[in-house]
This record gives sequence, C-alpha cells and structure tokens, in this order.
Amino acid sequence: MQFVGRRVVTDAPERAGKVLTQMAELSTPWSRAMRLSAPILNAPMGGVAGGRLASAVSRAGGLGMIGVGSAGSVELIEQEVAYPLGLGLPFGIGILDWALAREPRLLDEAIAASPALISVSFGDAWPWAGRVRDAGIVAAAQISDVETARRAADAGIDVLVARGAEGGGHGEPLVGTLPLLDGVLNVTSIPVLAAGGISSSRGLAAVLAAGASGAWLGTAFAACPESLASDAARTALLQAMDTDTVTTRVFDIALGYPWPTRYPERVLRNEFWERWAGREDLLSADSDALSQFVEARGQGDLGFAHVDAGQGVGGLTELRTASEVVERMCAGAVDLLGIWQSLGAGKGSRE
Repeated sequence: MQFVGRRVVTDAPERAGKVLTQMAELSTPWSRAMRLSAPILNAPMGGVAGGRLASAVSRAGGLGMIGVGSAGSVELIEQEVAYPLGLGLPFGIGILDWALAREPRLLDEAIAASPALISVSFGDAWPWAGRVRDAGIVAAAQISDVETARRAADAGIDVLVARGAEGGGHGEPLVGTLPLLDGVLNVTSIPVLAAGGISSSRGLAAVLAAGASGAWLGTAFAACPESLASDAARTALLQAMDTDTVTTRVFDIALGYPWPTRYPERVLRNEFWERWAGREDLLSADSDALSQFVEARGQGDLGFAHVDAGQGVGGLTELRTASEVVERMCAGAVDLLGIWQSLGAGKGSRE
C-alpha cells in the first residue's frame, strides 16, 4: 500500500489476481462443476453457520452452507437464506435426518430457497435425494464408514462428505478422516468431500492430495466473526489446545435434544461435562441440575454452555474473517503441494 497525496493506492487488484490464481491451482473437477473458486465449504453447523457466514464463505470463493440444527425450523431457513439470496450468492443448506423426519416442511423450505446444494445427514436412508435432484440441486450426505458410503452412493447421493472421527459437533466417531477418505474413494466414483479435523493449509493439502474433491470445514469457520458463535465461544476456540475436546452426550441430554445415541458430540471440555460425564442417566433425572444448566447457558456461561470443536482446534491461534481463512488455507496448500511436486520432479517413478 502506498499513499499518494490524500489518496490511498492499494495493491488490491494485484493481490486479488494472485489469490484467484492460487485457488485455481487447487480446483478439482467437482469444484469447477460447482463454479467454486476454492474447493472449500463451511460445515452447516447448527446455531453457528447462518446466512452471514455462508455469504462470507461464498464471497471468498467457496460454498457457504447454512446449518439447520437441532433447534432448526422453517422460520430459521427463511431468515438465514435471505442473506445470500439478497447478495446473489450461491449457498447450501444442511439439515438433520431426524429433524426432517419430525418436520418434513424443512426439506420443502430448503428446496424452495433454490440452493446449490442440500445436505441431509445422520441417517441410514436417503429417500429425499430424488426430490432434491429433481429440483436441480446437488444432493449431499455425511457418512462415517465405507459401507454407508457405498449405500448412499447407490441411493442417488451426488456427493459424499466423509466425516472423520476428529470432527467437531455431532457425528459417528468410527474412523479417522484420512483412512475414511481413502476407503470411500476406493469404493465409489462419485465426488467425496473430506471433513473432520481440517483447520490448516496442511490439512487442506493432505485431503486434496489424497483425492478429495473438496474440504468441509467446521471449527475454523466457527471462530470467524461472521459466525453466529458468541465472542466468548470464539475466544474459547482460539485458546483451546489440541487435547481439549471430548465426545459426549451430556449436552444433548441437558437440552432434551433427541439425537440418536450413536452420534455423540465433540465439544470443548468444561465444568458441566466434568461433573456429568459417565453419569448421563443421573443427569436426565436431576431436574435441579437441568434447570441450573438451562439458566446458566442462557447467560452464556461457558462453564455450562458447550462449544463444539474438532481436534483441529489447536491450530487456531488468531481471529480471522472467513475470507482470510479461505485465502490463507488455499495459499498455504498451494505452497505445500508445490514443494511436494518439486521433490518429485525429475524422478521417473515414485518409490
């Protein structure tokens, strides 16, 4: 940047061109088909990934996702899709399978919003996929093991999200991200996105080098100012270490959410978890403890309120906008993959 008289002249056009070039170097057939500049999506985190975050990710070149979580509603979809629609930006919507079974209008409203992609996850059947595809929308689903991936592909899912055990929030913690990605890529020819513990350029480079069509990131975007997370939650994410997460059902029990027991939640450990982990049956019957939890959570007390986080949380060290997350991850991944390619230059074969 240089100052000329009272005018400020920036290198923004040059920088923007460099960023787009770097993103193009990471593009995959699927990301190009989706008209994305960067092969990155934010995970549709309920209560965190709203329309503002989705818009910021899409504006940065990825695909922004709006999360319809445990407390999601038709009204929430209407409210949050207004952000990207008003800006003319592409976006996606993520819905929970068990929530859809309880409120079928969620899918109706999601389709009516004309997103680029709809994900319905955490279920064993995908009867909704046909309706989504008939509407010209890409149908996606998160999976946690190879056999489920095979069945989802056979059921007509367009793109799979291989969600490894490292991921934050709810999920079936069966297999780590890289082994899961490898296994899924071995049994299906449809595009596969990698999810779980990816919060750095190294993580992005690793999954793209392994064959992923893109990366599905949660924790890294949850810490952005555009997310719906509170300032206190963002601070907690930035201060957390790599060993500070646990998988638990404590908070679903305290909130009365009917999550299937096979899908625990990866969160930052706190005082409430320390008190009730392993004593979930007692918690569900303790009305005083439940009332205390609801009151403290309503006041934003993170000794009680939980913060979803994946195992990549230890890599977050500073507050970054969604645009900065996308740009820095892409730039770093390009450098890393370039080094890898240069090491192999001139070799006739890989050892």
